[in-house]
Amino acid sequence: MADVKSDIEIARAAKKKPILEIGAKLGIPAEHLLPYGHDKAKVGAEFIASLTERPNGKLILVTAINPTPAGEGKTTTTVGLGDGLNRIGKKAITCIREASLGPCFGVKGGAAGGGYAQVVPMEDMNLHFTGDFHAITSAHNLLSALIDNHIYWGNEQGIDIRRIAWRRVMDMNDRALRQIVCSMGGVANGFPRETGFDITVASEVMAILCLSTDLKDLERRLGNIIVGYRRDKSPVFARDLKADGAMTVLLKDAMQPNLVQTLENNPAFVHGGPFANIAHGCNSVVATTTALKLADYVVTEAGFGADLGAEKFFDIKCRKAGLKPDAAVIVATARAMKMNGGVKKEDLGREDVEAIRKGCANLGRHIQNVKKFGVPVIVAINHFVSDTEAEIQAIKDYVATMGTEAILCRHWAEGSAGIVDLAQKVVELAESGLSQFSPLYADDMPLFQKIETIAKDIYHAGEVIADKTVRDQLRVWEEQGYGELPICMAKTQYSFSTDPNLRGAPSGHTVPVREVRLSAGAGFVVVITGEIMTMPGLPKVPSSEKIFLNPDGHIEGLF
Repeated sequence: MADVKSDIEIARAAKKKPILEIGAKLGIPAEHLLPYGHDKAKVGAEFIASLTERPNGKLILVTAINPTPAGEGKTTTTVGLGDGLNRIGKKAITCIREASLGPCFGVKGGAAGGGYAQVVPMEDMNLHFTGDFHAITSAHNLLSALIDNHIYWGNEQGIDIRRIAWRRVMDMNDRALRQIVCSMGGVANGFPRETGFDITVASEVMAILCLSTDLKDLERRLGNIIVGYRRDKSPVFARDLKADGAMTVLLKDAMQPNLVQTLENNPAFVHGGPFANIAHGCNSVVATTTALKLADYVVTEAGFGADLGAEKFFDIKCRKAGLKPDAAVIVATARAMKMNGGVKKEDLGREDVEAIRKGCANLGRHIQNVKKFGVPVIVAINHFVSDTEAEIQAIKDYVATMGTEAILCRHWAEGSAGIVDLAQKVVELAESGLSQFSPLYADDMPLFQKIETIAKDIYHAGEVIADKTVRDQLRVWEEQGYGELPICMAKTQYSFSTDPNLRGAPSGHTVPVREVRLSAGAGFVVVITGEIMTMPGLPKVPSSEKIFLNPDGHIEGLF
């Protein structure tokens, strides 16, 4: 086998075109692009506003099975499919999320696709990019500072410091900051209280930026953030502290989508990045809706498995933005099927058709679930060199019994040429008019019933358990007018259950609800289940240990 280049080596060798040229391909005039260097730019709000009357292109969602240590390549397939559609003559744009520094230096090492299906500049995208995450972190922490400052200067709003709901954020995995005590050190520093940090991608400000349609909508949503409660339990909003205007100013540029390109010089929007296991897991509404006005096809991804990413894409993003997806692609690999069938990671190189058949139950569950939303679905088998013909055939045969089709894709090794078959099938599906999209539950369903619907219909749980305090809190929010909000489940990505070690397609399990948080600005209720953390920790051997500058000044270790 020939020497295989690493993702970063492939990205570094990319023949990028000037970003103004990529913009011109989409009909974006140079004066409406704000360049960040030569290879990335923000698209101006004025130009976006001018597109309103244009018809929408077709929207394709790429989702996946539950992630395994074997790797599935969902972003790689999203990028590959965008390139594949362009290759067969369709005008297509890829829309993905920005990478968080936390997992970049923790486990993942990068998130811009892989092999010959990548978005570039890869190093920039995985590091500071255009500063969006810094702006979100700053806006969030400005509000945190204003809360404690307001209390220090007399607490005119009567905030009960025991009931402050707004924490702080940073874009790094740091378990030491999950629970802290602030304002220590005497009278000059305020009133000591318990608080903590979440990771930036779990911030409500991130969710708000990704769900807002324009700056006016952004400011309105920021004003609606509930920062805490008074002694009579009435909510205190960010607008009560006059925080919404300054927060909007900090987010002015971050609100504009980032235009970059794939290795094959096709356009891509990379904008926003809420986690899918603890937030809603989709790129920004403004990037997706802008892309739909500029292209025939928009390929976007939703984080982690379809039980998290796709469910939230459909029930939160599409519901709130009025989007109607035309087709969905579920990414699977032979290696992951074997892991779901009980094979250990070190044994994945060996053929095991029986384990594949057993592990396909996980894929089957995701196919059933996506179909519940009325969206036609196809399976992309992301090819690995160790896959055998018998293993691939076993997946294809299983998927056929589920009433759909599985297509072998070689985009990682071959770029767009390796994914033409899938691109053609996606066009067929999208043009068929088969999509009858509707969310899983109605707006007016009680909040706890919405939680049960997701747990039972998508996770196949037997029951949802929650303390009386959680149920009472949900009832109070309903009385306050928040009953019509959708649910954003915070759950492990590794399983349909809340136990990350329970692979396959478990049924009848219990979903314990530990805590609920009202994101009134974003417009959803966050439901925290099991042991999920809104501030992850770093692993014993973090990816950062292998990331460095080589003697030529190039970054090594991102992948």
